[in-house]
Formats: sequence, C-alpha cells, structure tokens
Amino acid sequence: MAEILKGKPVADAMLARMRDTADALRVNGVEPTLCVVRVGERADDLSYEKGVIKRCEQVGVTLRQVILPEDVTQTDFEAAFETVNRDPSVHGILLFRPLPKSLDSERVRKLFDPKKDIDGWTDGSLAGVYANTDLGFAPCTAQAVIELLRFYGIDPKGKRAVVIGRSLVIGRPVSMLLMHANATVTTCHTRTVDVPAIAKEADILVCAAGVMKSITEEYTNPDQIVVDVGIHWDEAKGGLSGDVDFDRVAPHVKAITPVPGGVGGITTCVLLDHVLKAAQR
Repeated sequence: MAEILKGKPVADAMLARMRDTADALRVNGVEPTLCVVRVGERADDLSYEKGVIKRCEQVGVTLRQVILPEDVTQTDFEAAFETVNRDPSVHGILLFRPLPKSLDSERVRKLFDPKKDIDGWTDGSLAGVYANTDLGFAPCTAQAVIELLRFYGIDPKGKRAVVIGRSLVIGRPVSMLLMHANATVTTCHTRTVDVPAIAKEADILVCAAGVMKSITEEYTNPDQIVVDVGIHWDEAKGGLSGDVDFDRVAPHVKAITPVPGGVGGITTCVLLDHVLKAAQR
C-alpha cells in the first residue's frame, strides 16, 4: 500500500512557522492584515471564509471583511474594492469568485493590485509565476502542491512530472512551479492523445482534470508520487472524492494524497503565508 501524504502535518508545520513570522512583523511595527471581499452569501464562500477566519486567528493575522449585497452595482463595488486595494495597511485581499454576472469581472481583475493578489488571479500574479519573480503570488492550490512535496522531502529536480489539467487556477501554474523546481514537465489536457500512457511514465503525477475518479491504475507506476487536487461531492460515497480513484490507485503507487485530508487542507495556510510575504515585501 502507498504512503499516504496527509495535508495536516504540512499545515501544522506551516502554521508554526507563520506564527513566528507574524510575531516578528509586529515587533517591527507591521500589523499583517488580510481583507476578505465577498459579494452575497454563497454557501461555499461562507464555508471557506470560516476556514480563513480560523487560520487568521491561529497565525496572528488581522482580518477585515468587506461584505456587499448580491445586487451591488459596479460603481459601488469598485468604490468599496478600491478603498482596500489602495489602503497601505491592507497587505492581502481575498476576493471571492466568481462574482455575480451583473459585475464586470475583467474590469475588477485589471483594477486589482497584483502585490495584494494573494490567490494568483490577476495577470500580474500569473506573469510573476511564469517569470519566477515576486510580482504577485501563485494560486494557492498550485502552491500547496509544492509545499506538500517540500514537506515530504520529494525534490522535483530531475524528475518527470505530469500534470493532468491546464486551467489557470491549478494546471498551468503548478506546471510552471514544478518547472522552476527543475522538474521536466508535461501538461496533459482534453486534446492530449493517450494520457494514460504519458501519465504512466511520470515520477510525480498531479491530477487536476476536474473529473471525479477519472484517474485509475492504468495511469500509474509503482514508483510514482500521486498528488490529487480534485474535489467533488460523491453521491454514491456520501462524501468527498478527488480526481483519483483512490481505492484503485493506492495499491499501485509509491505515495498518494487523500481526498479529503490532502492538498485542500494546505491551501488556506498558503493563503496566509502569502499575506505575510506581502507584509514583508
């Protein structure tokens, strides 16, 4: 059976390190501050926000909230957003997306200061990921994959990495982060021919296809590290499942992340780590 790469030990280690960083910032007169901007009362937003609030308390990051009604106008939204976007005491902004269709998301994205974009949404942040500079930040889930590998001593250097999925949220940025870590990276997508054959050659397989249990043992080899970033509600199971069919894949690989309990638990820690880095910058 594969080694199970759980996210909790990674998150715990990050929390301990971040508390020290937050304390050091305060000693130097800097109050690390995150502002959550939310429109409406979507259940998934509220659930994630609750987790962020808990993490802020654990780390020692000051939290502000800008809560706007579902029917907010573009003018009113931009006025509220620009207030925190231009506030030097706010180091990071978490903007819940997608925004209502009544709002122009592209216009908002262009307004957003990449230096405060702690979840890698803006063009500036993505440019920073591709150029390997400190402009903005990588999307949190993509960075969480790297944090997990680092914690478990899995060095991508010289390894063959295959990423299944090419979204701007996970697939493409995690491919670039792995490349910056000196892996040789292949990105597979819906037009790739014979994905299982390509995936089977990987030392590190990152599954971000967005299709529940689509990755089976035919994609794997016995020396492979499998990182599953998918998250879906499994009606048959009555719980969460990933892109990987865990029960079928785990007996055939060296190590694997579970869902739940894997990468997902690290993402809010990465979010707070980005706030602290923004404050340090």
